[in-house]
Amino acid sequence: MIEVSLTLNGVRRRVTCAPGETLRSLLRREGCFSVRYGSDTGEMGAAAVLLDGRLVSADVLLAAQADGHVVATVESLTVPGDELHPIQAAFVEAGALQSGYSTGAMVLAAKALLDRNPDPSVAEIREALAGILDRETGYVKIVEAVRRAAAALRGETVAPMEPIVVEPLAGAEAGDGSRPADMPLAVPRLVPSDEVPRTAVVGKPEAKVDAVRLVKGNPAFTDDIELRGLLHAKVLRSPHAHARIVAIDDSKARALPGVHAVLHYANTPRVKYASGGQTWPNPYPWDQVSFDDKVRHVGDRVAAVAAETPEIAESACRLIDVTYEVLPAVYDENDALADGAPVIHDEPDSVGIHDAAHNVAAHIEGSTVADVEAAFAGAEHVFEETFHVPQVQACPLEPHITIGWLDEDERLVLRSSTQVPFQTRRMLAPLLGLPVKRIRVIKPRIGGGFGAKQEMLIEDIVGHLVLATRRPVRLELTREEEFVSSRTRHAQTLTFRTGVDGDGRLVAQDLRVVGNTGAYGAHGFTVQSITGLRGLSSYNCPAKRYTCDVVYTNRPVAGAFRGYGAPQAHFALESHMQDIARALDLDPVEFRRRNWVGVGDRLDIAPRLGERGAVEEIAPEDLPLVRSCGTEECVAQALRAIDWHRREDPLWKRPPERPSIRRGIGFVLCMHGSGIPLVDMAACSIKMNDDGSFNLLTGATDLGTGADTVLAQIAAEVLGVAADDILVYAADTDLTPFDTGAYASSTTYISGMAVKKAAEAARARIVARAARMLELEDPDDVRLHDRRAWAPDGRSLLLGEIALNALHTEDQEQIIGTASHVSGDSPSPFAAQLAEVEVDVETGEVEVTKLVMAVDCGVAINPVTASGQVEGGMIQALGYALTEELVLDGAGRAENAQLGPYWIFRADDTPATEVILVETLEPTGPFGAKAVGEIPIDGVAPAVRNAILDATGVAIDAIPLTPERVWRALQVAAVHA
Repeated sequence: MIEVSLTLNGVRRRVTCAPGETLRSLLRREGCFSVRYGSDTGEMGAAAVLLDGRLVSADVLLAAQADGHVVATVESLTVPGDELHPIQAAFVEAGALQSGYSTGAMVLAAKALLDRNPDPSVAEIREALAGILDRETGYVKIVEAVRRAAAALRGETVAPMEPIVVEPLAGAEAGDGSRPADMPLAVPRLVPSDEVPRTAVVGKPEAKVDAVRLVKGNPAFTDDIELRGLLHAKVLRSPHAHARIVAIDDSKARALPGVHAVLHYANTPRVKYASGGQTWPNPYPWDQVSFDDKVRHVGDRVAAVAAETPEIAESACRLIDVTYEVLPAVYDENDALADGAPVIHDEPDSVGIHDAAHNVAAHIEGSTVADVEAAFAGAEHVFEETFHVPQVQACPLEPHITIGWLDEDERLVLRSSTQVPFQTRRMLAPLLGLPVKRIRVIKPRIGGGFGAKQEMLIEDIVGHLVLATRRPVRLELTREEEFVSSRTRHAQTLTFRTGVDGDGRLVAQDLRVVGNTGAYGAHGFTVQSITGLRGLSSYNCPAKRYTCDVVYTNRPVAGAFRGYGAPQAHFALESHMQDIARALDLDPVEFRRRNWVGVGDRLDIAPRLGERGAVEEIAPEDLPLVRSCGTEECVAQALRAIDWHRREDPLWKRPPERPSIRRGIGFVLCMHGSGIPLVDMAACSIKMNDDGSFNLLTGATDLGTGADTVLAQIAAEVLGVAADDILVYAADTDLTPFDTGAYASSTTYISGMAVKKAAEAARARIVARAARMLELEDPDDVRLHDRRAWAPDGRSLLLGEIALNALHTEDQEQIIGTASHVSGDSPSPFAAQLAEVEVDVETGEVEVTKLVMAVDCGVAINPVTASGQVEGGMIQALGYALTEELVLDGAGRAENAQLGPYWIFRADDTPATEVILVETLEPTGPFGAKAVGEIPIDGVAPAVRNAILDATGVAIDAIPLTPERVWRALQVAAVHA
């Protein structure tokens, strides 16, 4: 061991460390939980600290290198009492927090900058933040927070983060160049609707209910816990893309001092399951076991070890002797369908594989009419195009991590970074041979999920090891494991065929998809079902057909990823619609306007592509109905924001001073959903406390989306209190009510309605007691607001007085409301997305200079968190458009399973983004709300593709739009010109 002397957060310390221990490990051991793991090579930046005032990565700096230095973490900014440092306060007010996983590092980066430059430019702020990656905010509100902090530290008054109200435009001249003045991009723009009633808490930019713990770096996440006797787990993974395990010898590993368990197929029960965190019963196929005697992709599980230290566990993995019979592999979904392709699932005990002999995990089909070909025969024009989208990684800031132990009653407790705690508990039980009641799953703060954590991914390994050792066990994936052993977005080949009449109206659409699910089915059936739904719902068309094969390959497993099949569909659909408009010489907006769905239209394909299979017969009046739609306003606002009219200016499109540059603007429409009808379910209970505050218990899972805050605002609105009077407790399978989980854009719409109903139930008890105390005959005469119950004559009672009366004085009762909610509707948010690009025709390089999204999400319960979701989603989608693709070599090994080679956008290379929230009133949602979490990721890729087409005249039908791909397309076009 090495003795190190350093000053840590102002206190001189002498500590010991191992020779190879990182500074991050040492700091966390000393209680600085704000220093969080991002990667072993430092690219994430979540472990950034100040060393002698300079920002460094504690992921790569050795603890011994801090000897003699001054180290500061975000805990150093903590002052007595509740007051926040001005930088922390600015982060809270600006809404610069989503998951908050890297917030401590961002705050320190801001401090280092402002200490040396009290008045930095936006470019200087972005450069200072560039070493800390963020997958959530789009950096917009983080930059704004630093600007506000700088102003506050200079003694200047900073305007509140209030939404800017924008006048409606629908019906005005599309693309009018005039703009409202003074519209900083970080501040949400709100187009109000006269239909929406005014509210006190809902619709306001309330600070996040968990903001303080995040900006202070307080313990919040799965790993922010210390347990005695903790063992560390590591997983031995396959080096082969496809192989049978002929023999496995773990004797050397078991003999290694410090090893407590080694598990593999020979000593673990073989129970078939599907890992996708979906509702019961899990959709087929059920094609996985905890440990198998066959591996199907590089990175597949072979064995797991629990040992006293991570290093011992890694050494033990290397000592396991595995004999493989290497088998032929296939990586492309179309090749996997061909006769003679390697059969990936030849085991007899999997359940529900559609056609194992041809690698078809699932088959999906549905149509709105019996004879789609007859409709094509009557079309004046028929267009057909094939598109390809790649496999990409969600890259949540916090890797998958689970810590398990046996509690005092010897029940298994799993503290896990999961989007689906209740589904995980249910799915674990048969794998571990335990009844559900013997398992508890706790979801702490999650450092981002984006769908990758809508999976029962590592919890079974930890459960098996806890039961085998009777000791606490911790398993955290490395960044490389996140890439190859976590879950990804499905690669797909999509072929659209569309018939159009002489007036430019759609008469027939056929979408054929081959989806690449990788080695296991997981979410294969449901993601591809949504691809069909989203690909065939945005536009009215009397005849629609969808056909899909979900195909096994030897690629890493595909699963849920934000958008869940919609980004793939929208890339193909909106590229196809753009090309049709171009071929027919129609304005791309007007062509879509002739066909887009609106209020009163029926979504006829939706029941035929459900999670639980198709509904064969459905009456027209029972088809899902569009009840709210702001598309026209979204389009008008977005066209003005992007200055659409510039497309016709040749000097703008081909700037004379930059002869190799071509400029263009791309336009797309987006449409998503809000939960899964009659499947997603949420429950809530709300309990009144002595002082008139409330405890809200919900099974909903906040991934950094602001869900806890939104739910608190909904409850506060009903109960007449402030949002900070609602104390939110979420996602503990022992203590909170059931919720299907955070996915399918369901939290605000489904969980929010459960909260509203529970709050109304509690409110009914409050007003009944208040009426008695105020001597009123009718409880309906009581109004709740400003933390009081009011009589019509102006008399009032504090809610705390009512609570004390109920708990201690007369007819004592615990005032509590409980409710559940499931909906037969899934109202669609709508959006217009536009991208402005510059293309260098000599190099193929594409620079996106601006992104605009105008979105109808109904009533935005919190405009700041809603606009933050949109900003972050657009930048995440920009990676899908330009840079992201998981690349395998010929042996199935990932060539870029590391941040950097796998490029996600940084603070200094993101374009300007503008977000406009268009209000509509959705009658089935809480206070008129619809979803906003996923739709921002749907349209950026086709918008960029269409902008390149506008700039160069070249249509590219695959992403990412890398310089090489664009350059090659330009060369081919030049040859054929």
